Amino acid sequence: MVFQAIPAMQNFIRGTPRDQQWMRHAMALAQRAEAAGEVPVGAVIVRDDRLLAEGWNQPIAAHDPTAHAEIMALRAAGLSEANYRLTGTTLYVTLEPCVMCAGAIVHARVARVVYAATDPRAGAAGSVFSLLEDTPLNHQVMVQGGVLAEECSDMLRQFFRVRRKSSGKK
Repeated sequence: MVFQAIPAMQNFIRGTPRDQQWMRHAMALAQRAEAAGEVPVGAVIVRDDRLLAEGWNQPIAAHDPTAHAEIMALRAAGLSEANYRLTGTTLYVTLEPCVMCAGAIVHARVARVVYAATDPRAGAAGSVFSLLEDTPLNHQVMVQGGVLAEECSDMLRQFFRVRRKSSGKK
């Protein structure tokens, strides 16, 4: 799987210093996932520059195909806020959300998604599908891709390089 650091979308920018700070927090969570043998993806949910919840990939350990970083963070935020609606929040994630995660983001009414690396095979925030912005869905999410993209892409590439090498695949 090839992860791209520079998405083709027009809304690619570096992000604000705050965006970079929260993305670095998500990257630390991605490293936690990697240390557990999971694909290194991390996510945080923030409202008014306050951390509400965090999550990292856990589908292998949890025996749960839905235990993506975004879903884990959304679940924790819902519990933290005692509400499944997470209006006014920003979700930072190290890899572009998939279709499942994008659907959950829309249902939770997240206001903004900031992601790092694009996912050219399964991305649902503009790479393959565009389920968050400019859709007929009842909720639109502002999307910003590319924040710390190179660093997050490198982390993913290195993870899969090691995995392929240990399995004997090229």
